[in-house]
Amino acid sequence: MSNFENEKRYEQAHLDEVLDLIKKKEAKLTGSIKSAEKEARNLNAHFFDDLKLDYDGYSTSMDTALSIHQQQQMLAERQNAWQHSSKQLSTLKRLEKKPYFARVDFEEVGEKPETIYIGLGSFADRDDHFLIYDWRAPISSIYYDGKLGKVTYHAPNGEQEVNMTKKRQFMIEDGQIENMFDTNESIGDQMLLEVLGEKSSTQMKSIVTTIQKEQNKIIRNTNADLLFVQGAAGSGKTSAILQRIAYLLYRYRGNLTSSNVIMFSPNQLFNDYIENVLPEMGEQNMVQMTYWQFVSRRLPGIGVENLFEQFENSEKNNKIKDFKDSLYFFKLVTRYAQLLKEKGMVFKDLYFRDKDKPFFSKEKIKEIYYSFPHNYKLSNRIDATRESLVNSLNHMIASESKKAWVADTIENLSQEQLNQLYDRPDQEFESSEKEERFLARKIVIKELQKVNKKINHNQFLNIRRQYINFLRLVGRSVDFTKYGFTDEEWDNHISKVIASFKNKKIKMTDVSAYLYLYDLITGRRTNYEMRYAFVDEIQDYTPFQIAYLRFNFPRAKFTMLGDLNQAIFTKESSHDLLTQISTLFDPEKTEVVQLTKSYRSTMQITEFTKEILVQGEKIESFNRQGPKPAFYKRAEFESEIDSLISVIKENDAQKLTTAIITKDLESSKAVFAALKEKQIKTTLIASANQRLVPGTIVVPSYLAKGLEFDAVVMWDASDNIYHEFDESQLVYTIASRAMYKLDIIYCGKLSPLLQVKKDLYIDK
Repeated sequence: MSNFENEKRYEQAHLDEVLDLIKKKEAKLTGSIKSAEKEARNLNAHFFDDLKLDYDGYSTSMDTALSIHQQQQMLAERQNAWQHSSKQLSTLKRLEKKPYFARVDFEEVGEKPETIYIGLGSFADRDDHFLIYDWRAPISSIYYDGKLGKVTYHAPNGEQEVNMTKKRQFMIEDGQIENMFDTNESIGDQMLLEVLGEKSSTQMKSIVTTIQKEQNKIIRNTNADLLFVQGAAGSGKTSAILQRIAYLLYRYRGNLTSSNVIMFSPNQLFNDYIENVLPEMGEQNMVQMTYWQFVSRRLPGIGVENLFEQFENSEKNNKIKDFKDSLYFFKLVTRYAQLLKEKGMVFKDLYFRDKDKPFFSKEKIKEIYYSFPHNYKLSNRIDATRESLVNSLNHMIASESKKAWVADTIENLSQEQLNQLYDRPDQEFESSEKEERFLARKIVIKELQKVNKKINHNQFLNIRRQYINFLRLVGRSVDFTKYGFTDEEWDNHISKVIASFKNKKIKMTDVSAYLYLYDLITGRRTNYEMRYAFVDEIQDYTPFQIAYLRFNFPRAKFTMLGDLNQAIFTKESSHDLLTQISTLFDPEKTEVVQLTKSYRSTMQITEFTKEILVQGEKIESFNRQGPKPAFYKRAEFESEIDSLISVIKENDAQKLTTAIITKDLESSKAVFAALKEKQIKTTLIASANQRLVPGTIVVPSYLAKGLEFDAVVMWDASDNIYHEFDESQLVYTIASRAMYKLDIIYCGKLSPLLQVKKDLYIDK
């Protein structure tokens, strides 16, 4: 028998022993959970049995209160024990499937050699001796960070150095060691190849077993206020960030919960794709939303431009957009708000019953607003104005009660409506006059509640008009020639914003500035609870949006990740993003990490996609083999569809998931309809609110962000579809979704953006 087989037999015996102990612990916990539940039920059922509820004297009532408190404490203790046991049981259920994935042998200076096993969670025997260490434990980092030999790790009592003598990796399925190998690398290529060789699915999987050294630095970073991760497509940046969240929740257990962590992702489709990663590691999902959801929930009465509209209706002249998306524009809004302390605030009339005559005129509100001392901040001023208006409202109750409409209302009330106004059913009055005064006051107070609500919701502010006034002031104070457009173009742009407001719509390029201005005027409280904010696909954010997020979460440490080569919405301006963002954070607490190695795609696909980019040479491919990308040049739409069907059938035969990625939604619908006519089953992903499903999908490019598929078909890659230079990032994003197979179908002439070396593809 070979040495390998002896080692494998030893490891299998150890695994069997650990699994046996896990199962025994599971059985014990299940029993204690049932017992705790039964005790809690008994305590609840007999809560008052031993209590004498006698309140005749002080000492008796004190004894009663103490007795109740003791019973409540006992219930709380049982509940805590039950929750703790349930969490332990959940961890053991996960460990039972795959107890661990690595073994590390090491020795500290002057200590005996040690062996530890690393898994998704910790497991200790009865003597509190750890049989499995959680991958997030300080000692576990040596597995990810170091080669054999001297290696350091951060322990609670400072940096520790150990001599690592073995690093062994396991592939375990159903309690059996399928494969194992020793390596000197952080993660051996053999293990990576096995994991990466797995087929894609509709849900992202955890990468705990294959975290690379650079990814581990991202995961365990606790010092940076801004951690900026620039990663090539498929470099594992999103996975590393999810592991980072899991690590932080583990590291700061008791002081940090998932509700203190927020993640902004590109679309709802992506949110669904990653929703299982944290629960797989025993953690609750963080607060998760898109930037569109973040801003649009604040504007229920206005339609905020969505992903579809952003992509399909993007303007050709981006100079004004770039100007409004900049940090300079953010500073202009900040400065303008300060000017409003002196003059320029715009108000709206508040009406009550007479639609022709204001109850509070905008002139009167303005007079109140500017009547307060000069040193009042904007937020103090608005609070004081609200208070003054509410006081005036209260003083109007008596005079309003005497008006004819009140008497008419009382006269027309049914008995049931009258009963609702009385304080109690048997309420009596000294005279009918007093009863009428009582009812009049009740009716007026109820009706004035509508005005009171408008006041408390700041509906006397005319924010739309205020924002337009701001844009006009910018036009009078900024030299636009520096930004590549004219005063006339700016005036035309303002007219478009006004037209949008009239249609109750707002562009994404305006919504952040609009809300920021409102927040500054009203002193809206920022969120101090969020401790960590994560922004994925950062290349599609603008500096203004990032500044606005920073304003909203002032105590949060930010982690931003993306690939500046994949900017779909911000395009070339994305390359200036880091320069602008970094000014918002302390340079001493800003760290930039680059992930250049792409693990998602085969070497053939990575080498091909690199050629699409100007700076593609910075991307390294991983040595995973597959077929070369294939071009299908066809004469007309029908033959394109025939070729597409043959590709789908070929992929199905190889059990590969296929995504047909088109440029826009119209093309996706056309392809889907053509395939349906030919009785080829596919799913059209037309909205970010849909879920990914197994099988072949047809999806527009802007909804494929962050996703990956075994096989990708890039549809209609002709020069009349992709011809603008700044679309090279879009082409790269589409092609780099493919893990194993990339097919490119086009009609007529190929897009110049796909002119790559001949030896990198084949023609079919």
